[in-house]
Amino acid sequence: MAEYQVPLKDMSFILYDVLKADQLWQSLPALAETVDRDTADAILQECAKIAEQEVAPLLRVGDEEGVSFDSGKVTTATGYKEAFQTYVEGGWTALGGDPAYGGMGMPKMITGLHEEMLCSGDISFSLYPTLTAGAALSLAKHGSEELKEKYLTRMYAGDWTGSMCLTEAHSGTDLGMIRTKAIPQEDGSYRITGNKIFITAGEHDLAENIVHLVLAKLPDAPAGPRGISLFLVPKINVNDDGSLAEPNGVSCGSIEHKMGIHGSATCVMNFDDAQGFLVGEINKGLACMFTMMNYERIGVGIQGMAAAERSYQNAVEYAKERLQGRALTGAKSPEQPADSIMVHGDVRRMLLNMKALTEGSRALASYISMKLDISAYGEGETQKTSESLVALLTPIAKAFFTDLGLESTVTGQQVFGGHGFIREWGQEQLVRDTRITQIYEGTNGVQAMDLLARKVVASKGTLFQPFAEEVKAFVAENSQAELQEFVAPLAEALGDLESLTAHLIEQSQNDVNILGTAANDYLHVFGYTAMAYTWALQAKAALAKVDSGDDFYQSKIKTARYFFARLLPRRLSLIETARQSSEVLFDIEDELF
Repeated sequence: MAEYQVPLKDMSFILYDVLKADQLWQSLPALAETVDRDTADAILQECAKIAEQEVAPLLRVGDEEGVSFDSGKVTTATGYKEAFQTYVEGGWTALGGDPAYGGMGMPKMITGLHEEMLCSGDISFSLYPTLTAGAALSLAKHGSEELKEKYLTRMYAGDWTGSMCLTEAHSGTDLGMIRTKAIPQEDGSYRITGNKIFITAGEHDLAENIVHLVLAKLPDAPAGPRGISLFLVPKINVNDDGSLAEPNGVSCGSIEHKMGIHGSATCVMNFDDAQGFLVGEINKGLACMFTMMNYERIGVGIQGMAAAERSYQNAVEYAKERLQGRALTGAKSPEQPADSIMVHGDVRRMLLNMKALTEGSRALASYISMKLDISAYGEGETQKTSESLVALLTPIAKAFFTDLGLESTVTGQQVFGGHGFIREWGQEQLVRDTRITQIYEGTNGVQAMDLLARKVVASKGTLFQPFAEEVKAFVAENSQAELQEFVAPLAEALGDLESLTAHLIEQSQNDVNILGTAANDYLHVFGYTAMAYTWALQAKAALAKVDSGDDFYQSKIKTARYFFARLLPRRLSLIETARQSSEVLFDIEDELF
């Protein structure tokens, strides 16, 4: 496997040349004194060192050793504890945290790229700090001052980690069915009893305490999701002075043996009359948890894209070195016994697919992160519009990037040929590790339904309009001839997406099942169109610098050209299938399957 190298130049290009992040930060008072270009560059450069030197070497050992379980205790793979301590000592656990409690307050545009580096290094390792960051986010927004002072400061310091405990054996996506109970106590705390499954980082040996955010119901709670509350339940209770007290009624019953991400502890967690503390309001737990979930879903999308980046780096290094066959136009390296497989059209197709989709995903992820920052730190109409765009694009980030991520890891495996199926080369691990990203934090089918049914159709298309209007404005402002090869197909793709959106809104009035049968196709049509927008933005920025003589900008323009010629047309067949009636799926009786 190739040694992972953080694509810092592409990250910098997207931040500053494409999205003008440094100008945005200075325009937002809440960020102006926190971050500038010099600060951001220093952070990303140092994070790159951690990812390349500390995290990436753990990929193989984490897979081969995995985590071990003995009498309720989980031990991580060799090197994980030391790498986590190095990570903590660097202050990385505080990167996106609230400065009032010891965080650095960095925007999502930076923390998202930070997450990509960690995930490209080793998805399993990345889950421990990113779950902590997500839990801290919910606590920072919804927790009481007392809870934040006692717990948040220690989470930012890296002394304690976090987890989120949602899923139960009988209750996956349908959280309204959870059975975990919370009994109020006279001192204002609650006694939490229940069992949770698939809990990432629920137990491990990386930190002295684990802060669990647990969904549970009070005895008199309304039925369904409206009766869910959120509680902070520490593994070890905490004294008033912040020191650790006695163990809480929290235990790990077992760990799962999984297809991939072996270095990540996936736990069955038991809460037996454990002391917990309310986060937010009673019966408003889902709203509190979704503060974390929306960031986590974008984060899972980044996991898929990060694996694709690692796959591309592996495959392109292999392809340049592997000698096999001759070019159809004649030998390119006659002094060698064969040409490199780079001469073969199908290999170039696979590599360019990975390159275009991964760079496109990075740009779109950074664009969504930018909108997330504006929604968090902006004000007025711009803030509201950005908030709507984040709501619209979050399911795309999660599902589209992870679908493409698996595609790119499998494609990289194909470039390796037989070697890609052999453990020694590491490519098959990327396939296994990436597969979960399409499943957890809400399966991709659920994300597609969220986009089409809950966001687009439920709003009668109004949530879709800010995106369409922004793309139309870009098209109108960039009519110059040198941009037409990018802008014209973007305008066509947007028109097709608008037409499909209107069609599905209308058809769903008489055929509600079309929401389910068209959702996946619709999400991918939307994904390719949104990616086309960010590729047009990249092409414009690269054209402005192409005369510098730097090959990076030539590569960017030619990759953009490839995306519009060979990948954007994928949407056409998806549009055709999305337009079909649901009857062909529902006319087949269950017993005929």
